[in-house]
Amino acid sequence: MNEFDFEGYTCPVPLRPNEAVILGHGSGGTLSRDLLRRLFLPELGQAAPRALDDSAVVEIDGQRFALTTDSHVVSPLFFPGGDIGRLAICGTVNDLAMVGAKPTALTCGFVLEEGLSFDVLQRVVASMQAAAEEAGVYIAAGDTKVVQKGGADRLFINTSGIGRIADGVNISGANAQEGDVVIVSGTIGDHGIAVLSAREDLGFETMLESDVAPLNHLVEAMLAVGEIHVLRDPTRGGLATSLVEISEQSNVTIEIEEETLPFKPAVRAACEMLGFDPLFVANEGKLVAFVKAGDAEKILDAMKKTKYGEESAIIGRVIGFGKSQVRMRTAIGGTRLVDMLPGEMLPRIC
Repeated sequence: MNEFDFEGYTCPVPLRPNEAVILGHGSGGTLSRDLLRRLFLPELGQAAPRALDDSAVVEIDGQRFALTTDSHVVSPLFFPGGDIGRLAICGTVNDLAMVGAKPTALTCGFVLEEGLSFDVLQRVVASMQAAAEEAGVYIAAGDTKVVQKGGADRLFINTSGIGRIADGVNISGANAQEGDVVIVSGTIGDHGIAVLSAREDLGFETMLESDVAPLNHLVEAMLAVGEIHVLRDPTRGGLATSLVEISEQSNVTIEIEEETLPFKPAVRAACEMLGFDPLFVANEGKLVAFVKAGDAEKILDAMKKTKYGEESAIIGRVIGFGKSQVRMRTAIGGTRLVDMLPGEMLPRIC
């Protein structure tokens, strides 16, 4: 095919299969999904019917528990509003909360690069402890490995967690129902833009801070007043990717309203300058919820009374069953199809 021969292709040109891992496989978007379906799920996911939720649900002696694990890599290690330590604790706490569990205990594994200063490590560990205390969890076990200089980009952290799920709680990406109301817990894209602003090589500055926060207390407040079908924290791949994942798991059509999406002006400005779609920018302290229509206002009111839900907003509804699709009614009255992030937009932000 020469450079002018586009017969048989759509726009944009589809990504071609990769025979080696590339950065885009960690984006949380299309390439991440393809990696799961191509390699991991066929070999490792046979016994995991809910493998695409944020946490696995296991039953032991009649009691349900949520179990999750996550690895955290971010550059720089410290950014406005947070750091890799707070990110690691909050990320795992939130994954447990997204299936309605009450997080209890975490483990942490450190991969340290030779030459990492003790001062940096101390700051990270102290931040982890503070975040764990805020979430009401404790670190039950851990592990440390050291690799040669250049082998770990200073510091990687893995955290795993476990939490108990109360009777009657059944939250999964596969549970969205026609008529459900879609709520987000606050402004979108804060984390990704805050991390970008801390990278000296981009020549980009903003006063924006990351939203990284534990959301388990917010979820508890929501569960106390209404029926929740789906929860998801839109981290890698942003809100758009999370919505597409849910639409595929539940086989539903989701419609969101562009004018109701909450963005800080600094996020909008940065995305316009950098050419990013804010729907794909990562968050670390926000959730998207699909709730029973009759309970939506009660749940929204409860969210707004919490520390991390004050800017919650209804952004859309589930309008149909039997077709997996996400579409957005634009501010000018048109309709735009929303898909997953196709490649890598923001490297190493969570």
